[in-house]
Amino acid sequence: MKLVIVSGMSGAGKTVALKALEDLGFYCVDNMPISLIGKFCELLSESRDNGRRAAIGTDIRSGDGFPQLKQVLSELSEKHIDHEVLFLDASDRVLLNRYKETRRSHPLSRDGRIEEGIAAERSAISWLRDRADHIIDTSRLLTKDLRAAIAEIYAEDKSFQNLYITVMSFGFKYGLPEDADLVFDVRFLPNPFYVEELKHKTGLCREVRDYVLSSGEGELFEQKIEDMMDFLIPRYIAEGKNQLVIAMGCTGGKHRSVTFAELLYAHLKTQSGYGLKIEHRDLKRA
Repeated sequence: MKLVIVSGMSGAGKTVALKALEDLGFYCVDNMPISLIGKFCELLSESRDNGRRAAIGTDIRSGDGFPQLKQVLSELSEKHIDHEVLFLDASDRVLLNRYKETRRSHPLSRDGRIEEGIAAERSAISWLRDRADHIIDTSRLLTKDLRAAIAEIYAEDKSFQNLYITVMSFGFKYGLPEDADLVFDVRFLPNPFYVEELKHKTGLCREVRDYVLSSGEGELFEQKIEDMMDFLIPRYIAEGKNQLVIAMGCTGGKHRSVTFAELLYAHLKTQSGYGLKIEHRDLKRA
């Protein structure tokens, strides 16, 4: 049998992850008492379905029993039961906003302050994050993105290095992306906005892309960006980074930045080992 322990910060997407695993054929159980995990594995191993894959969701809601999970994981290893830990995480700010949107209280917020509950939980489960086989930071992920990341790991059996990359285009006139890790300014390149037949098109169009690259500097910049990412990303992975936002900016976020976000996304897509998405923040602005 194959067992996946799904855990992480409350509000980070554990329920979505379990549903995604269920759709992939896993037998899923949420919030099982930790003391019963070992017995559950024994019963599943002895059944006719002993080759079936299973997933158990557990988190801080287990209360005083949660620390027992460390011992349970050790026992699973001693019994040579194939298992791994999938840890869902998100930034404190994102978790706080999610709780406010749903108007739910945090399980550790005794006095009603969500911030304190998040801090207490992060401290209590830090050991499990360090122990995890896969970490997915859902701070910028939509439900479909999380499901896709889980499918890559457990359906397509791809190598997953616990890094999720977002390539973003944006317009400087609308402000810098607050969560960008790397920002590149492509306003030095020819601007299609001043070409009448290209003005109302976007960087998703081939004509715009060809114009942006026409000076020769565009192609050189593309190569240098790709070389830089090929150098940096393995080092970010080795350092333990779980999320990387690469932002390409031009004046309005419709032509040059979109072109280069698409080019970088296509380059990164040919590689493997991390999750990847593209986002055009200001493409639909008037």
